[in-house]
Amino acid sequence: MKSFRMTKSVIAILIGMFILAAAGCSAEKSQSNHEKDEKDKKVTMIFSFKSPNMDPHTGFTPIRAGVTETLLKLDQDSAIEGWLAEKWETEDNVNWTFTIRDNVTFQDGKKLDAASVKASLERSIKVNESLEGSLKIKSLEANGQTLSITTTEPYPALPSELVNPYTSIVNTKAEKEMGEKAFNNSPVGTGPFKVKKFISNQEVQVEKYSEYWAGEPKLNEAVIKFNEDANVRSLAFQSKEADVVYNIPSEGIEPIEKDKELNVESIPGLRAHFILYNQQSPKVSDIKVREALDLLLDRKSAAEDIMLGHGIPASGPFNSTHPFGVKDEIKAVDVEKAKALLAEAGYKENGKGKMEKDGEPLKLELITYKARPELPLIAQLLQSDAAKAGIDIEIKNVENADTHLAENKDWDLATYSNNTSPRGDGSYFLNTAFTDKGALNVGKISIPELNELINELNTTADLEKRTQLTKDAARIINKEFAHSYAVYPNILVGVNERIQNFKPTAEEYYILTHTMDVK
Repeated sequence: MKSFRMTKSVIAILIGMFILAAAGCSAEKSQSNHEKDEKDKKVTMIFSFKSPNMDPHTGFTPIRAGVTETLLKLDQDSAIEGWLAEKWETEDNVNWTFTIRDNVTFQDGKKLDAASVKASLERSIKVNESLEGSLKIKSLEANGQTLSITTTEPYPALPSELVNPYTSIVNTKAEKEMGEKAFNNSPVGTGPFKVKKFISNQEVQVEKYSEYWAGEPKLNEAVIKFNEDANVRSLAFQSKEADVVYNIPSEGIEPIEKDKELNVESIPGLRAHFILYNQQSPKVSDIKVREALDLLLDRKSAAEDIMLGHGIPASGPFNSTHPFGVKDEIKAVDVEKAKALLAEAGYKENGKGKMEKDGEPLKLELITYKARPELPLIAQLLQSDAAKAGIDIEIKNVENADTHLAENKDWDLATYSNNTSPRGDGSYFLNTAFTDKGALNVGKISIPELNELINELNTTADLEKRTQLTKDAARIINKEFAHSYAVYPNILVGVNERIQNFKPTAEEYYILTHTMDVK
C-alpha cells in the first residue's frame, strides 16, 4: 500500500509540474503575442495631396504626420493654446515674449531652446517669402528658454500666425550636418514621429520618437500615402488597405458604411469651396461678368447634390456659423439677370444662344483639380448653368492647381478650396488671398478699400472690433465679386474601427498624434 501511495504522490507531483509548465508556456506565449502586438502597432493613412518633399516651411505634411510642431496650436474649439511655447505675453502688441518649454528635445536628442526656435523661424522666413508679410517680425532675440519677438507694427494677430504649420520648429543645425536636400526629405522636428523613409509624391514612412516630450507614442510606425484620385482612396479604404483616409468622396460614403468595421466621419470644417477669378484676364476683370457668373453658381445644388448634405451653401468667405461670418440670404441661380448683366458689359446674343462682343464669343477657361473630388463637379455645375446664359466654359483638369495658376496668366477662373479661418480668425485668409504679397492671391486681386480695412484689422486688438472689421471685409469681397463662394464643405474622413483615440478636427492640421492607438 505504501508503495502505491508513493506512486500516486509522484503522479500528482508530475501532473502538477505539467500544469505549471503548460501554464508557463501559455503565459510565455501570451506575453510573446502581446509583445508582437505591441511591436506591430502600425497604421496606414492616405492623404489627398502629394508632397514633393518634407520641408515643413513649404508644406503641411510634416505637421500632419506628427514630425513637427509649432509654438502655438488650436484646441478643439479653435482657440489658441501653447504647444512648444508654454506661455506668451505682450503689453503693446509690438514687443512679445514667448517662454519655450524646458523639457523638449529634437528627434536627434538636441535640446529645444529659444536659440533653436529663433534659427528655425529665420529659416522659415527665408524659405517661404509669404511668412515675412504674415509674421511682420522686425527682430528676434533668444535668451535661454525666452524668445523675444519685436514686430514692425502693433500686431495682435501674431499668436494666430504662429499657429501656421509653415512656422514649424526644426533643428537647423541638423540641416547643416545633413545637407539641404537630405533635410528637406527628413526634417528633424520635435514631434512624436520621425521620418523613416520618404518617397517624393508617393509616401512617407514614420516611426515613433520614444523620447517625445508629451509621452511615448502609442504607435510604433505609420505609413502615409499620397493619392489625388478620390475613387482610388475610397476603394483603398473599403478594401482595408488603409486605416484612415482623408477626403472620401460624398458619393462613396454609402457603400463604405455597409461594412461595420468602417466609418466615415463628417466634420463641419473651416473651409470654403469657391470660384477664383483671374483679374489678369480681360474677360473676368469686368465686374459685370463676374457678377453674372456669381448668379450662375448653384450653391444649393453644390451643397445638396454634390456634397449630398455634407456641407452648407456659402454666403461669403467665412462660414456663416462663425461670429465673423456673413449671414446673408443664399443667392439663387438667375439666368435672365445674368444675361442682363452681360448686356451691360457689352455682350449680346449671336442668334445661336451664345454671348459675344465684337464678334468674339464669351469663352472662358476654368481650371480644376481632382484632389478634392467635389471641385470638378462644381466646375461642371457652373459650366451647365453658364451655358444657359450663353457663356461657353471649357474645363481644364490640372495635377497641381497652385503651380498652374501661379505660373500661367491665360486662365479665366478656377474652382478652389481654402481653409478660410484655420485659426479661429479671418485675418490669415484676408492677408494671404487679397493683399499684394499674399501667397494665395494668384488672381492678382487688388481692392484699395479692402486693403485699407485689412491693414486696420492687422493692428486692432479688440475682439469685438476685429469681428466687425472681418465682416466688413467679407461684404467688400462679396460686393466686388472677388471670389464666388459655393459651399462650406464638411471634412469627410474614413476611419477603420481598429483606430483608437483619434477624431478628425476642423483645422486639418493635427492628424497623427502620440495618443493615436490601434486595437
